Amino acid sequence: MKQLIIISFLFSTLFGQTNFVKGMEQYLNRAEGSSGMKAQAGPINSAISLFESSLSENEEESMLALLKCYYYKGKFVLTNVESKKSIFQKGKDLGESSIEKYPKSASLRYWYLANLGSWSEVYGILTAAKEGVSDIMKTQAEEIISLDPYYWNGGGYFMLGAVHFKSPYIPFILSWPDNDDAVSYLTQAYETGRSTFTQTVYLARALHKDKQKTKAIQILTDLIQMPLSDDEPVEDFEQQSLAKDLLNDWE
Repeated sequence: MKQLIIISFLFSTLFGQTNFVKGMEQYLNRAEGSSGMKAQAGPINSAISLFESSLSENEEESMLALLKCYYYKGKFVLTNVESKKSIFQKGKDLGESSIEKYPKSASLRYWYLANLGSWSEVYGILTAAKEGVSDIMKTQAEEIISLDPYYWNGGGYFMLGAVHFKSPYIPFILSWPDNDDAVSYLTQAYETGRSTFTQTVYLARALHKDKQKTKAIQILTDLIQMPLSDDEPVEDFEQQSLAKDLLNDWE
C-alpha cells in the first residue's frame, strides 16, 4: 500500500489534480472492497470514466490506463459473457488504434495483447482463428521484446511463451507453435525482473506439458505459499487459485 501512495503522489506532482490523476487514484484503489478474485465495480468504473475524459489531456498515458482498466474490469468485475465480450472488444479496438498511433510504445502493445488474449478466450477458438489472433500476438510480442525486453518483468517474453503454449499446432496453417519454445520464452520471462504469479503458473503448465512434472509442482507449491502483493491482490489470488487447482489435478 505504501508503494501505491508514493505512485499516487508522483502523479499528483507531475500532472496536478487532472482527470488523469484522479483516474490513477481510482485505478490504484481498484481492489478496494474485493473478495478473492471478485472486484467491486465502483473504483474501476470511476477510473474508466476519468481516463476517457482525460484522453484530450494526456492521450498516450490515458490510452494505456484505459487498456489496463478494460482488462481488469473484464477479468475481475464482469461475470456475464456478453458484458465481457463488450469490454474486451473495447480493449481490442483501443489497442489497435493506440499502437498505430504510438508504434514505439512497448507498454501499449503489451496491454493490447492482454485484452486481445482475453477477447479470444470469450469469443472462442473459431472467431480468434478467423482474426488471426495467434499470429498477431506472436508478432506483437516479438515487437515488445525488440522495443523493451524488460517491460512488465519480461512481458514480451511472457506473451511470446504464452502464445506458443496456448496456440494449437495446425499443419500448413499454424505450424510455428512449439512447447519447447514456450518453455524457453516463459523461462526468460520468469528470470527477467520480478517473476509474477501469472508467469509462474504459465511456466509450470508448460513444464508439466514438457514432462518436467517435479519442477512444475515445486514452483506452484512455492507460489501458493507466497503472500499476495499489495498492488495486485485480486490478480494474484486468481493465479494462486489456479495453481491450487493444477496441483490437485497433477498430484
